[in-house]
Amino acid sequence: MSLKVTLPGGEAVPALGQGTWQMAERANRRAQEINALRLGVELGMTLIDTAEMYGEGAAEQLVAEALAEQRDRLFLVSKVYPHNASRQGVVQACERSLRRLGTDRLDLYLLHWRGSVPLEETVAGFEELRRAGKIRHWGVSNFDTDDMEELFALPDGANCATNQVLYNVSRRGPEFDLVPWMQEHRMPLMAYSPIEQGRLPRSSVLDSIGEKHGASPFQIALAWLLHQPDVVAIPKASSEDHVRDNHRALEVRLDSDDLEVIDSEFPPPRRKRPLEMI
Repeated sequence: MSLKVTLPGGEAVPALGQGTWQMAERANRRAQEINALRLGVELGMTLIDTAEMYGEGAAEQLVAEALAEQRDRLFLVSKVYPHNASRQGVVQACERSLRRLGTDRLDLYLLHWRGSVPLEETVAGFEELRRAGKIRHWGVSNFDTDDMEELFALPDGANCATNQVLYNVSRRGPEFDLVPWMQEHRMPLMAYSPIEQGRLPRSSVLDSIGEKHGASPFQIALAWLLHQPDVVAIPKASSEDHVRDNHRALEVRLDSDDLEVIDSEFPPPRRKRPLEMI
């Protein structure tokens, strides 16, 4: 089974992708991580999210080693450090990421979080890269609603394709105003840490719903996120078993009773909260 989410330009991407944060940090896990990424792609989780920050480029190199021969099947996402995000700096950083990834293009390039570089410089660099064919889409990460409004007020700022933020069943703050804002602008949200790196709060509710569906609490939490409209989830999995577990969340069909009980245990926000980051 495959769920898709549509980008503003009309391109459909998998709702369930693969993250790579903290990969490539231990040599004795390299083969296992490579096999996990390859299995995920075989299962249809072809959206791969990485960043120059992850292992200072090592994660990008791991992705290249694992998936170089399957490049045309992938929707490849990477991110630029804020301190590299000047107009020329973002171009140079992208070139370095392309070399590490062994590819001539990124499908999506994100500003990892806001820094001191003016947004208009970053946008100008992204647009230069897009015109040159080095990136196909660009977006941002860890932007709150006021950041998005500031971005959209800039020339070409409305070309932003997505915003990647911390969002899961226990961190629902974005639902107060950021998620509605993005839905109004027909922009999908990318959810990182969708199961909190396996550290979601213990919950009898997730346990009981899991028993009902023959699933683990983590699969229920991931299924809940995949149930949200226009959300792409990018869990990291360092083993093939973990990849299979994540993929099985696509088969879970939560009903209205399940959703109501989850809302009672993990209530949606009633007031504005500062955007969280990990």
